[in-house]
Amino acid sequence: MAAGLARGLARGWAARGALRAGQRSVAGHPQDPLDGEVGKAQRAAGGGAGGQPTIFSKIIARSVPATILYEDDKCLVFRDVAPQAPIHFLVIPKNPIPRISCVGPQDTELLGHLLVVAARTAQAEGLADGYRVVINDGKHGAQSVYHLHLHVLGGRQLGWPPG
Repeated sequence: MAAGLARGLARGWAARGALRAGQRSVAGHPQDPLDGEVGKAQRAAGGGAGGQPTIFSKIIARSVPATILYEDDKCLVFRDVAPQAPIHFLVIPKNPIPRISCVGPQDTELLGHLLVVAARTAQAEGLADGYRVVINDGKHGAQSVYHLHLHVLGGRQLGWPPG
């Protein structure tokens, strides 16, 4: 009995280690860590954009369709194609910045503008009870498109912690 308990504990700690490594457990079965957004982020970080236009650059250029909610000379706002909440839109700068960790003092005004546009669009979308603004950065932040973007999610009670 003690040996069985020890084996069970060892399996439990091994599973816990796998979960810490980024895998999710579904009914006791680890999920492939390369599925979903984490997998997309891992692949995007590995190859980078390679000088190729991102999907967001193509949306700005209108070569890829999107449901656009707002546009000005600095940014574009459009609905996420894979919404994670009843209301989920993205705010992107027209001048591509790969990651939030790549910004500098010269970007202060633009970053403030993106947040103001996010707040005004959230208000226009009826998110008076609140919403969440998320910026993913890099591989561990699950950034799958290397063009800075703010996710705005709302329309339901959001859980905490988010990750």
